[in-house]
Amino acid sequence: MANKDYYQILGVNRNASEKEIKQAYRRLARKHHPDVNPGDKSAEARFKEINAAYEVLSNPEKRKKYDQFGDRWEYAEQFAKARGQQGVQWDFGKGGATFEYGEVADFGDIFSSLFGDAGIGSRMKRGTQRGQDIESPIEISLEEAYHGAKRVIQLETAEPCTACGGTGRVGNRVCTICSGAGMKAIPRRLEVKIPAGVKDGSKIRIAGEGGSGRGGSNKGDIYLVVKVLPHQLYERKGDDLYTEVSVPLVTTMVGGEVRLPTLSGNLSLKIPAETQNGKIFRLAGKGMPRLGDSSYGNMFAEVKVVLPTNLSEEERRLFERLRSLRSA
Repeated sequence: MANKDYYQILGVNRNASEKEIKQAYRRLARKHHPDVNPGDKSAEARFKEINAAYEVLSNPEKRKKYDQFGDRWEYAEQFAKARGQQGVQWDFGKGGATFEYGEVADFGDIFSSLFGDAGIGSRMKRGTQRGQDIESPIEISLEEAYHGAKRVIQLETAEPCTACGGTGRVGNRVCTICSGAGMKAIPRRLEVKIPAGVKDGSKIRIAGEGGSGRGGSNKGDIYLVVKVLPHQLYERKGDDLYTEVSVPLVTTMVGGEVRLPTLSGNLSLKIPAETQNGKIFRLAGKGMPRLGDSSYGNMFAEVKVVLPTNLSEEERRLFERLRSLRSA
């Protein structure tokens, strides 16, 4: 079925509706059915082609992949994973572009040739091309973002299949190792240094560890896209941290000190007398490190007054005495 145009097999145009495709299939199937043509090998072969074409074009998902990848639509996931690295044949059917083994190294090139400046049906030939850059997400804790860390990550990169030399075929057969994609997903383990101060969306570049280049060109890079997980104590806004600090009622009235945890260790926060609930203290330099800088953001601690419970008789008398004094 290589290089066969399913639309041409059914005798319909590429914009044919589902109804038109079904009608064309029924008409052709009746004409070429083996029972109608006993002993006719050509009719039998034609009937198989018609069924194969209808199986794809009658299924919206398969048809969509076929319109994009041609009769190699079954390898769509491998093509997407390989991201258009060398050694893959892309066939877009009649009127579309055909890229032979080793000619295309980038998804963008394919669509550019189909819809962009190169025009439909063009063929792109390049001697060398740098390998594909790869992005992969990585989740880290706020503590790791504060102190920096090392992580061993596991990922997969697409490399040319050694069994077929990246062609996708061994002799006249589709390579069984890479299923004709010409590329294989290779599992890898890398130790990565996470710099202090990274934020959501920060990208950590690992040079030369991406997709393989073509024609002896350099490999691409890996970019780890950082996601900093939420923290139960701190809310991060830029390089600043926001938190709450619980202060006993008596301390807010007469003053004192409370323990305040920070990412660099505990400290004592001085509470002035008559501190009101909701007051915010600014602690300079106790926020997040600024990426690529030696300075730090600030921490803002909001006072949450803690009312006493399980009062003793003496404590209750004291509060009642205070109430009478305040109402006098």
